[in-house]
Amino acid sequence: MKSTPTNILHAQSHHGVGLLFNFAILLESCNVVMLDLVTIKTTLQHYNFSTLQPQVKDTFFRKKTTINAGGRLIDLSSPKVMGIINLTPDSFFAGSRKRGIDEALQQAKKMLNEGATFLDLGAYSSRPKAEDISEQEETDRLLPVVEAIADSFPDAVLSIDTFRSKVAEAAIKAGGHIINDISGGQLDENMFATVARLQVPYILMHMKGTPQNMLQQANYEDVFAEVYDYFADRCYQLKQLGVHDLIIDPGFGFAKKTEHSYALMNRLQDFDMLQLPVLVGISRKTMIYKPLGLTANEALNGTTALNTIALTKGANILRVHDVKEAVEVVKVWGMCG
Repeated sequence: MKSTPTNILHAQSHHGVGLLFNFAILLESCNVVMLDLVTIKTTLQHYNFSTLQPQVKDTFFRKKTTINAGGRLIDLSSPKVMGIINLTPDSFFAGSRKRGIDEALQQAKKMLNEGATFLDLGAYSSRPKAEDISEQEETDRLLPVVEAIADSFPDAVLSIDTFRSKVAEAAIKAGGHIINDISGGQLDENMFATVARLQVPYILMHMKGTPQNMLQQANYEDVFAEVYDYFADRCYQLKQLGVHDLIIDPGFGFAKKTEHSYALMNRLQDFDMLQLPVLVGISRKTMIYKPLGLTANEALNGTTALNTIALTKGANILRVHDVKEAVEVVKVWGMCG
């Protein structure tokens, strides 16, 4: 039988950590690409890498920790904070809604002063059962604010929260730097090609269905395995198109019940096998306030607690409504070494 990476992995699969040494040797000697990593993952998807000693994981699953956003290299080896600015009238947390340029500029200034590295601007509400607005309405809400913030704060790194390729391209040309796509290219077949052509960082989130019907899609046999499969497949497609800067987002709460979201948080560190930065967006979400019998307005303390856990599990970016508190979490976590 020909000795292939897959054959060797199957033959060695009962050796646990020893398998990872074979894995590392294969990667080095065979220049294994993402497609082979998908095969490797299929063999190992039920192996819980969280049981490995940290030094073993660090040796074999080295994350990419820099992205190029608008010609600026951003180091994500030290976690960064992304502030949310919603240009919508119906986002789930009322405190994030900013109507018009003046309110958005005030919020941008506040978040940047509090230490945000990124500002995430969205004009399409993605809460469950949100209204499906037109592409034109989304563009009309978004572009004037992108232009205003880019002009007023030229050093700000702007993330564009949209699943529509035309909206994304227009916003990048207006001063944006990153595309943050909740659908991971599933709701617009031109998104991946657009990202590749623009050569901008791309945040690839996991979601099933649409914001309007995603609650009905929250069915999984193994949520971690399914989300990992999704990332491995779509990252391979993007790499083949020449996209260099990828960030993955497990999509907490998007087509996921509370138990699914916590299962993903429990294994967040295992996404390191993809060797990509991880964004965590759990700010004031149902997974926090519903089990506690609270509302989104009361969920800051729970958000802070869960963001701390995410950092211990390797999160590189915290996407939040409350920048000051998240920056403090990152600083205190960093002081723990």
